[in-house]
Amino acid sequence: MPRTRGENLRSIYVLLFLNVAFYLLEHQDARRYEALFSFDWKAILGGDVWRIFTWQFTQGGQGWFAFPKPIVLFFTLLLLYIMGSAIEEAWGTLRFLMLFAVSTLASAAAAAFLGIPLLGSYFVNFTLLFIYAAMFPFQTFYLFGALPVRIRWIAWVAAVVLVAGVFAGGTANTAALAGAVAAYIYFVATRIPVVPPVKPVPVEEEDSVDSNAIRNAARFVAVKKALAARSATEIDRLSTQFERDIIRGVNICGPADYKPDAQDGYCIRCEGFSECAVRYLLVNRPAAEPPAKAASELTS
Repeated sequence: MPRTRGENLRSIYVLLFLNVAFYLLEHQDARRYEALFSFDWKAILGGDVWRIFTWQFTQGGQGWFAFPKPIVLFFTLLLLYIMGSAIEEAWGTLRFLMLFAVSTLASAAAAAFLGIPLLGSYFVNFTLLFIYAAMFPFQTFYLFGALPVRIRWIAWVAAVVLVAGVFAGGTANTAALAGAVAAYIYFVATRIPVVPPVKPVPVEEEDSVDSNAIRNAARFVAVKKALAARSATEIDRLSTQFERDIIRGVNICGPADYKPDAQDGYCIRCEGFSECAVRYLLVNRPAAEPPAKAASELTS
């Protein structure tokens, strides 16, 4: 069944696989790997068109903070799965892959303009982080398993580090910033606005009227039957039951206005029906038979 924002084909698993596969290739021969898969504009013009995208699947582990590449791979896969799967689920596969393409191509264009090579997963480190923080700003991550931090603050720190790297003369940071900015512009230009849910019109009054009418109609039938049978016992039972249902403080009419079978239907919808019904039953309750008459009937 088609999704509202696009079908989710789980392309995130393909990106996860490519990161692992390229890591294994890099692990076998790092120099040969760099010669084959890094972004090099002259090599691309010579026919190595795959370099436009393959440079994004490399675990750098360098820069201001150097970490072992297996650890870098682990966190790359973790962040790619957490953030990428959420964005793909919200947007659909086509728009998610378009986001990846816009970020990658914009960084590649900046690198070609600057005449520098590229090799690193800038999409996961910056673009994906910024877009995820924009979509889910109140998502909380627990650093080191204990320190709760909102994702938007992590994104702000990453943005400061990236911009600082640009001003510090890092040309690779300039390419990464170009990709992140282009992807964010794509995100802002194509995102589907979140329409706040329309507050439903209160219907408590209508519901209470309908339920009152149903309950009062049943009470009316019971009153008619009891009076038609002239059963004092049934009338007393109904009176006791209706007294428990009386709503205190309801403005009611006089007993003479008890007319639930009238055409206007006013009484049958009234919350004071129970009190009026009790009054009506007591007024029309048959008098108790004298003991002498009852005894004569028993002996006859």
